[in-house]
Amino acid sequence: MTSAEALAARIDELLEQKNMTQYKLSMESGATNSMISEIRHCKNKSTALSVVYNIAQGFGIELSEFFDSPLFREGNIID
Repeated sequence: MTSAEALAARIDELLEQKNMTQYKLSMESGATNSMISEIRHCKNKSTALSVVYNIAQGFGIELSEFFDSPLFREGNIID
């Protein structure tokens, strides 16, 4: 899995866990709905950490909690 795919999967996972829509996440995070959509569809291969930070805040979690997922463990990312 690429880092872009892992990021998309983590956002999808958290949207489901938090019972949030993409639109609600965009409102809570300050990231545009289109930016989140691009990330979720792996159209944005390099997302700035500041955007991920804002998305984590939109979920009401710390950046460390966002990345505390098996998706980001060594050996799972191929790029």
